[in-house]
Amino acid sequence: MPLYHKLGKIPPKRHTIFKKADGSLHYEQLFGTIGFDGMSSLLYHLYRPTMVKEVKSAKDVSPKAAVTHNIKSRLLKGFQVRPEEDYLESRKIVLFNSDVNVALAAPKKSMIDYFYKNADADELLFVHQGSGTLKTFLGEIKFEYGDYLLIPRGMIYQVEFDSEDNRLLVTESYSPIYTPKRYRNWFGQHLEHSPYCERDFKLPQNLQTHDEKGGFVMKIKKQGHLHELVYASHPFDVVGWDGYNFPYGFSIHNFEPITGRVHQPPPVHQTFETNAFVVCSFVPRLYDYHPKAIPAPYNHSNIDSDEVLYYVDGDFMSRKNIDKGYISLHPAGIPHGPHPGTYEASIGKAKTEELAVMIDTFKPLQLTQAALDIDDGNYYRSWME
Repeated sequence: MPLYHKLGKIPPKRHTIFKKADGSLHYEQLFGTIGFDGMSSLLYHLYRPTMVKEVKSAKDVSPKAAVTHNIKSRLLKGFQVRPEEDYLESRKIVLFNSDVNVALAAPKKSMIDYFYKNADADELLFVHQGSGTLKTFLGEIKFEYGDYLLIPRGMIYQVEFDSEDNRLLVTESYSPIYTPKRYRNWFGQHLEHSPYCERDFKLPQNLQTHDEKGGFVMKIKKQGHLHELVYASHPFDVVGWDGYNFPYGFSIHNFEPITGRVHQPPPVHQTFETNAFVVCSFVPRLYDYHPKAIPAPYNHSNIDSDEVLYYVDGDFMSRKNIDKGYISLHPAGIPHGPHPGTYEASIGKAKTEELAVMIDTFKPLQLTQAALDIDDGNYYRSWME
């Protein structure tokens, strides 16, 4: 997302002397992606950000496939994933391929005993239940029900929840996550036809600078392993920064739906993109207004992608027996469409109140045992008349 932002104190010129009150220097850090070609921010620390005191244990957290070649439509009952105390341990990967991990999480406790960095992937958190504050070394973002939180790879963060009742949909992307290119002009500004614009984003605020030395536990995910390190200074010691690489929030409730006289295809719901998958938001909207329109989606074949639909709230008009937190998986290779009766029942309806998040991947998804544990087992038969 090419949007400039800055917080705290920074010198007037990059890579120049920037002194503390005692006359010593601040420590500059370029925080960037794609070598020196991607988006970056320039940070100023009280202490060297390189002071690793100890490298401790490492644990393999890469997903293990229980089903590698899937042709069956699935329905996963997401709220059956049990709440757990720890933020990271609560994250259960259910679907994955070489580009993306899709996980469900029900963390009860805030992350306060350690700091976390995902060095492998951008993270897109969708907040289904709960509220709180995303705390990073670039500032804080308040979040609530319906918020997407986009956390670029390498970002050091903690999550503080307001209660123990939290449900998250977590997408880890090995490619950078951007807003769709077709929504932006060649300078990067969102265009008039975009379903949202820059003023809808929740940007980092309230930069907290910690002047502390000691032993600070950092958990870093790299190459599918969770490494535990101890740093000699507090990771949140940044006094100021500016640039384009930072976390931000966006509420699904601020997505303005694109409608038409006849049924619009799924790309009109697109919210984020990578070179390997897209994320779409289905929100309350008016139905098609052609006098003979059929609002329910037509049957279609996913020849090039697997479709994952996470049901958030409301009454999803093309599905039966769907509840909050369910995930439907429609694999490439076979057609899918509205359940029997919903196609006809949609005619003449004026609007829908559905709320859902869709992830379409360009490579087939594999299922973990955590997915099979919450699979209803019979969804693929649900189109039988």
